[in-house]
Amino acid sequence: MTINKTALALSVGAALLAGSVQAQENKLYLFNWTEYMDPEIIEAFEEKYDVDVVQNYFNSLPEMFAKLNAGGVSQYDIIVPSNYYVPRLIQTGLVQKLDKSKLDNLDNVMEQFQDPAYDPGAEYSAPYQWGTTGIVYNTETFPDAPKSWSLLFDPEVNPDHPFALMGDGQVSMGGACAFLGHGYDCTDMNAWKEAARLLIDTKGRDTFSGFSDGTPALQQLARGVTHVGLSYNGDYLFFKDEDPETFETLDFMIPDEGAEMWVDAMLIPSEAPNPDMAHKFIDFILDAEVGAQLSNYNYYASPNAAAEPHLDAVLTEPPVQPSEADMERLRFTPSLEGDALQTFQQLWSEVQSR
Repeated sequence: MTINKTALALSVGAALLAGSVQAQENKLYLFNWTEYMDPEIIEAFEEKYDVDVVQNYFNSLPEMFAKLNAGGVSQYDIIVPSNYYVPRLIQTGLVQKLDKSKLDNLDNVMEQFQDPAYDPGAEYSAPYQWGTTGIVYNTETFPDAPKSWSLLFDPEVNPDHPFALMGDGQVSMGGACAFLGHGYDCTDMNAWKEAARLLIDTKGRDTFSGFSDGTPALQQLARGVTHVGLSYNGDYLFFKDEDPETFETLDFMIPDEGAEMWVDAMLIPSEAPNPDMAHKFIDFILDAEVGAQLSNYNYYASPNAAAEPHLDAVLTEPPVQPSEADMERLRFTPSLEGDALQTFQQLWSEVQSR
């Protein structure tokens, strides 16, 4: 009996390839912020589509961007960046256009998010959640705290107590710009240089504890490692609900000089292993009841108009829904490209290295 080795090899190869394709079809790789997804939503999606969702996490946008550039573009099916990183992801070819014919729930999106400046026509992105970045501080340490960036940048206002800034350069630079009177969303070169000098001086203070983003910043505040820091309104409420006793003495504020409003969006990397399942996931999140369930879990505002009747009352008041006065002070972090991006990165590198 003779064996056709070539045919056998082809048969084995085809079987392995089929197994690999099937494995990809049965998994969805999600790259998201920490503490940002209700596990019950994942379980419901897995059950509906007979798929395993594998979650990986990041704490800052630079971290996410670096991992995508280091091979993540072919490892993840869904990423959840903030608005000002979306143009950068599009321009660098790291994400693919959405197939809107696969997104039946896209009409649920609020009008203001249907044609966003960061992604005209929403060709690449669908909104996930929106929120604000503000100052979290210890009310026992600062019982008469000013509603101001001075709590971080003025050593006379906070001469003795440890504090942290965000490792996301555009947020920390925006805060410094706002404190100096240039507005949170400043892009003027001279304003940036002045803000960079302020940040270098601030880093030089004995009470500066370092850069800390999002969840880690709140953990430091809870442990008393710092007394002032920067974090997100939903994260703050999430941890306050988890540990009300510790967070009884921690408060969230939007500085009167202005601060960040952001939108996090769902995008599909250009080499995603399972783009079809990625579209199913986006459409699942855009469902009215699922969208409300997500916000009710993580305490962030929903960009889903159809979800509004299902939202908990806490999501309709500050700090999730800022007051009218605070809304007027909020600005999107500007999207940078070309020479402006290069200049900013040089200034931020100098701040970090000094």
